[in-house]
Amino acid sequence: MLTVIENLLDDAEVRQFNGALAAADWQDGSGTAGTRSVAVKQNLQLDRQDALAQELGNTILRKLGHHPEFVSASLAEKIWPPVFNLYQDGGHYGTHSDAALMRLPEAGLTIRSDLSATLFLSDPDSYDGGELIVEEQYGAQAVKLAAGDMVLYPSSSLHQVAPVTRGQRICAITWIQSAVADTSARALLYDLDQSIRALTPDRAGDDPEINRLIHVYHNLLRRWAQP
Repeated sequence: MLTVIENLLDDAEVRQFNGALAAADWQDGSGTAGTRSVAVKQNLQLDRQDALAQELGNTILRKLGHHPEFVSASLAEKIWPPVFNLYQDGGHYGTHSDAALMRLPEAGLTIRSDLSATLFLSDPDSYDGGELIVEEQYGAQAVKLAAGDMVLYPSSSLHQVAPVTRGQRICAITWIQSAVADTSARALLYDLDQSIRALTPDRAGDDPEINRLIHVYHNLLRRWAQP
């Protein structure tokens, strides 16, 4: 399931990010590719220890922590610090899958990648190509969002970034360990939560049917969540 989080960053925040990233110390992205991925990865990235990357990444993490749509869709337990990448001059990332376990030595953490996320920072009209192509059960989906929008997709899926043939595609990517590892269970919980949120404004604060739906939601979460 692909879930789009619209306007995670507003227009002013996007301009601020892009202004800062214009003078960033971009490095060859192959240094962070796995043994097999290195053959299909051609992009630039900011080092994880780069001060700018950490500052902007922390801004994104704060935004995610307070965004109800993201919280509902991800049920995030742990989030990998955002990584900033740039594609230009034919840069691309061929078909690959993300690592299941990701070690963060400085924090003493290992993150299981249940969900991957791409936050688009470039105006889609400013570059050609660069679609994120995710292979799903019913075929491949190409995603190219407005600057400030994020897409969530299962880390278990095969995906790629199409070559950028004009302009620059700048994004931030991250990975999430969810409290509910099973993709189907997480999707059902998300659909139920969306229904509760849609129905609640038109009901009384003590509406018994809404309370029953919330009761069902939390009992399902209790059943499927992993300690």
